[in-house]
Amino acid sequence: MERLHWVQHRCQQLLDGDSRRGWYSAPDGFPNKSPFEAHNSPQKAPGKQRMVLAHHGPHQEEYEAISKTFKDNAIRTTKYSLLTFIPMNLFQQFHRAANLYFLFLALLNWVPVVGAFQKEITMIPLLVVLTVIAVKDALEDYRRYLFDKKVNNNTVQVFCGNQKAYVEQRWKDVRVGDFVRLSCNEIIPADMLLLHSSDPHGVCYIETANLDGETNLKQRQVVLDLPMQGGDMTLESFHSRIECENPNNDLNRFRGYMEHPNGVRVGLHNRNLLLRSCTIRNTETVVGIVVYAGHETKAMMNNSGPRYKRSQLEKHLNTDVLWCVLLLIVMCLTTSIGHGLWLRNLKDPLFETDGELSPALAAFYVFWTMIIVLQVLIPISLYVSIEIVKLGQIYFIHNDLSLYNEQLDSRIQCRALNITEDLGQIQFLFSDKTGTLTENKMVFRRCSIFGIEYPHDENAHRLKVYEEERTEATSHSVTLRSGCSRKSLSCRSLSCNRSSVSLNTLTAESEEEEGRLSSHIQPRTSAFSSRVAKEVTPDPELVKKLSWLCSPVLPPSDVSSGCPSSLELTYITDFFFALAICNSVVVSSPSQPRHVVPQTKTPLKLMLQRLSFSPFSALSPPQIKGSPRSFAIRLFSRGKTGSFAVSPPPNSTTNSSEACQDSNLDTSSLKQELDLSIGEDGGDARMMNDVSEMDDDMKDLKTNTDETRQDMEDLTGADCENDVDDELLYEAESPDEAALVHAAHAYRCTLRGRSGESLVVDLPGIGSLAVQLLHVLPFDSNRKRMSVVVRHPLSRQVVVYTKGADSVIMDLSETPKVGSCSEQTEEIYSHIREQTQRHLDSYARDGLRTLCIAKKVLEEEEYEVWLKRQLLAESSIENREELLLDSALRLETNLTLLGTTGILDRLQEEVPETIEALQRAGIKVWVLTGDKKETAINIAYACKLLRPSDELLMASCGSKDMCASLLKDLKVKVQRVEDSLVEETAAGHHGESSSAFILVINGSTLDWALQKDLKSDFLELSCKCKAVICCRSTPLQKSQVVRLIRDELGVMTLAVGDGANDVSMIQVADVGIGISGQEGMQAVMSSDFAISRFKHLSKLLLVHGHWCYSRLANMIFYFIYKNVMYVNLLFWYQFFCGFSGSVMINSWVLILFNLVFTSIPPLIYGILDQDIPAETLVALPELYQTSKTRLPYMFWITILDAFYQSLVCFFVPYFALTGSDVGELSFGCPINASALIIILLHQVIESHTLTWIHVLVMVLSGALYFGFVLLFSLYCVTCSPPTNPLGVETLLMSQPLFYIICTLTTVMALLPRLLVRAVYNTIRVPTALTSAQTGNVDSEKYCRRMLRWNLSHSRASRLPVCADNPGLEHSTASVVS
Repeated sequence: MERLHWVQHRCQQLLDGDSRRGWYSAPDGFPNKSPFEAHNSPQKAPGKQRMVLAHHGPHQEEYEAISKTFKDNAIRTTKYSLLTFIPMNLFQQFHRAANLYFLFLALLNWVPVVGAFQKEITMIPLLVVLTVIAVKDALEDYRRYLFDKKVNNNTVQVFCGNQKAYVEQRWKDVRVGDFVRLSCNEIIPADMLLLHSSDPHGVCYIETANLDGETNLKQRQVVLDLPMQGGDMTLESFHSRIECENPNNDLNRFRGYMEHPNGVRVGLHNRNLLLRSCTIRNTETVVGIVVYAGHETKAMMNNSGPRYKRSQLEKHLNTDVLWCVLLLIVMCLTTSIGHGLWLRNLKDPLFETDGELSPALAAFYVFWTMIIVLQVLIPISLYVSIEIVKLGQIYFIHNDLSLYNEQLDSRIQCRALNITEDLGQIQFLFSDKTGTLTENKMVFRRCSIFGIEYPHDENAHRLKVYEEERTEATSHSVTLRSGCSRKSLSCRSLSCNRSSVSLNTLTAESEEEEGRLSSHIQPRTSAFSSRVAKEVTPDPELVKKLSWLCSPVLPPSDVSSGCPSSLELTYITDFFFALAICNSVVVSSPSQPRHVVPQTKTPLKLMLQRLSFSPFSALSPPQIKGSPRSFAIRLFSRGKTGSFAVSPPPNSTTNSSEACQDSNLDTSSLKQELDLSIGEDGGDARMMNDVSEMDDDMKDLKTNTDETRQDMEDLTGADCENDVDDELLYEAESPDEAALVHAAHAYRCTLRGRSGESLVVDLPGIGSLAVQLLHVLPFDSNRKRMSVVVRHPLSRQVVVYTKGADSVIMDLSETPKVGSCSEQTEEIYSHIREQTQRHLDSYARDGLRTLCIAKKVLEEEEYEVWLKRQLLAESSIENREELLLDSALRLETNLTLLGTTGILDRLQEEVPETIEALQRAGIKVWVLTGDKKETAINIAYACKLLRPSDELLMASCGSKDMCASLLKDLKVKVQRVEDSLVEETAAGHHGESSSAFILVINGSTLDWALQKDLKSDFLELSCKCKAVICCRSTPLQKSQVVRLIRDELGVMTLAVGDGANDVSMIQVADVGIGISGQEGMQAVMSSDFAISRFKHLSKLLLVHGHWCYSRLANMIFYFIYKNVMYVNLLFWYQFFCGFSGSVMINSWVLILFNLVFTSIPPLIYGILDQDIPAETLVALPELYQTSKTRLPYMFWITILDAFYQSLVCFFVPYFALTGSDVGELSFGCPINASALIIILLHQVIESHTLTWIHVLVMVLSGALYFGFVLLFSLYCVTCSPPTNPLGVETLLMSQPLFYIICTLTTVMALLPRLLVRAVYNTIRVPTALTSAQTGNVDSEKYCRRMLRWNLSHSRASRLPVCADNPGLEHSTASVVS
């Protein structure tokens, strides 16, 4: 923004003839270069850069040469084209080892000496798998193609150099260097540098919901010193060059400079950049030049698609497959060795053999033949089946009504498609606090000003009433709306009717939804402006004090009046003034998109005053002596020395009111000391003059006391000075900002409008004031504060207002020097700091979020010195961020503490119940937060992470040595308690168990604890604690803690958060969950799963996580079982065919058995099976632990069971058909049929849920098998040479012996498993389930017994059954007297 003070300074320099410097050359005292030196110097932004020139500018040849390396604006998210689909898809699929393995087998079968089947048959499994996956990939890619086509064909206005006008062009035709004009509600097609805005101050507002999910408005600024903003420059005359960094994915950073033809360079930063996919809001027209297009835009470079992680079950599966490979090699070696021995011992064969082959070579050939025959042992279809099952599981998770938030119309998002089973293996859960455990809907609760605490009891009562209303309103029917995403109502600005592109352009929504949205346009709402946040009930005592600003009478100085001192009034007014202006809030209303500072015509006198840096002195009418406005002006106009805006009145008496006496502070003594200090010290001459003026005012207006008392009601009445306006809407960047602005509005200190250089604020007793906004120092995580520099509209001083974390502001606020005030006054301000610190600690214990408010008054000389550094930093090309940070740190020192706020961030519903359930499930819950220790502990108590019986271990150290010593001491303490418990247990004393330990560690101590030589002690101590609370932790520390636990303990970790500061923690954890809350969508975009409420974790982990893991683990075992069982049938046959690699089953049936006939039932099993009902899993979280233990011996039990069933399935038909003349296919027919029935019924035994879908699929699988073999037997003559299957199955199935063999084989094969399963389920019932069932039975028995007792004693007692026992239901029968 343009600084008037700096403009005057530069004009004076130019008039003095110093024309070598440009507008943003270095000021005096700093290194400077001439335009020639600047043009030829190698000064560049760090890293590689790109140069951007105007497309239709004078440098056409240079533009053509440079633009060849730039990408166009067309986006292409598809993977394939028509020509590349087949080769690229095959290339990607053959990256899988299983596909390569089966390709090798297919090629091996083409070798004549080792071929086991027809050459085409072995190709079938591979072709089927490749085709299924290729079709799926093609459908997904076609959907992406349609989306790309829709986006690329959107139109936008682009400047045409030939026509000298804007023309409609498609997005894909936009190029780097094009001038693009956008209107309100249009989506930005490419990353553009903002050159012009219809706003007179060069401001543009954008909504980044499509980029990061945030619906609040962001402000962008036109590049400084561009004549075209004033309307004097045309696009044809734009000859500047733009040097900026190469494309990158950092959304919050943009570096570069614009070099004008005269050699002057202007620095560029992130506030000048309009990002692709954002939407123009509250601005009629903007013009920008494209610097990044297409896939080089920041939005596209951040579009990484679904996350891919390998689940723990996949890693175990790889181990199981390796065991299967080893088993396959053993079986093939056994067969090859057997064949070699058989040939060597063969003397006079009855059949023809190849006598030229040696036994060893024949054995070698048989080994590879058996690899082909037994290929089914490696489950190629298992990988495809797992993908299908996971998609089915995600579908049911996605459509679970329990995980649907009707208020936000949002459901769970599954962004990582392959780790659903990891949800059932979580052992450590790391949670953020704000917005995760709490609502992140900040509500102003109480405050402390001038060391006096204002409890706002009526506001607390209002919050309780609201909570009761919200609880009563939760009983509504829930309807899940498919494909409906959360919309921001602010996307339809009522004053901006031109919209060529809607939000649906980038979200690919249906036209029906667009029509529904547009037909139900509602008044705009603002971000973080809920009813409970806006309706703040003022504190009566604070209202009473502020009402003196509306009064023409000076506050009397006698004790009985109970009025505040003038210094206290200054603190109070400054406090709420800071709340109103120290923010980045955008003001609007339903009838006006944005409230800006009105442009007023001023006479020459005011112009001269503006050049003297008093531009707002004449915005208000002349003040009458004795009016409330004149009193307020004099209140702020005195005391310009030091850091105070006013001096206290010369009173020696004590001012105290009843309300102040009721507070915890000794406010009367505070005011007495203040007045005595001034009375004894005398103050300076200006102070005494002010006091005499105030005494005169009091004498002149003594007769107006009645009117004054009436004016005290103005603050809570309709309006003090013309406050009847449209309802204001505040677009805040954070809920904290919104809560503070609404609190200031409740005290009639209202932010009315904002522009790039000024604000409009209503003050009580004064009315609307235009405030010159000189600088905004935005909040950052390093400083932990935000500041605004303004010229006070009343005192005309340059004032810095700062709000930030109490840990920072309290250190920066110091007692004024002795030279500027008396020693007693120093004691008073020290007393204010002490009392404020007491209130901060009290607020933190109550679980409130605290922010401190401070100010600093700058002398003109001090401001000019700082301004030079600030402007140099703003215009700097190199190290701009570092210079701005250093400039802010220089300014924000020696602050005057005004007060503090306590903001309530309520717990989300059912958070205590959720944490209790997770802990019962064996999951350790850690809280990693940046809040104060007291706030974190209070919230931990509120959500039942801590219980009154738990013992806190506080870790707060000032050095690394102290940290090491403290960790060892805490370890010894915990170990001593554990040893005593072991001794008591060994001695047979089973008293009440000792309390659990909770470790509370702050950020600085955590830094030392995470170092290499201390992390083992920290890890050992934390593992012995029930929970750990890390307070004042940074985002980096959060990720370090998660990585430490994950890597050192080898456990499954889950991190959940809602803000950008949680992204690193979410990405490091095995499972990352983002909460789509009030802080945008950064956490959601980086997460594996996204939920809307913390309570959804209970259902997601305890139910869906348990089911997903149980289903997939059992399905994998089932796949391995059926493959091993079926392959062993062929292996046993080798003992009766000379280990020659022959098979007794038709080759077509052999290949299709696992691929088709038995492939669908496991899918239904993996998607629908429920080992325990959802209600039971929720009621008994302890059952979650049963799914976390994957027993290694289960794999070998499965293998042994498969061997047993294969033996039964082979030898029962063998002995039944011994002595008959059946051929090999006739022998294999009952074996194959029995194997199918056994495998299908085996799944029935293992299934915990049987539905009509299960029955239908199994019946269809059996019917498909028998239908295929019958048709094959009837019509296929030469389908399986050299064998002839014609009539084999039809003949056997017409004989009773076939059915007797199948029945006997099935019973003998499945009976042991059925018996073992029954005994196991009888003996090994989970303890939690047994105790719950026993408790239910006992409760029912007790209820029946009490009911009988009540009936028998109904005449003797009239007490209701459940008077003292809430566990019993109330009797509806009347008591008979």
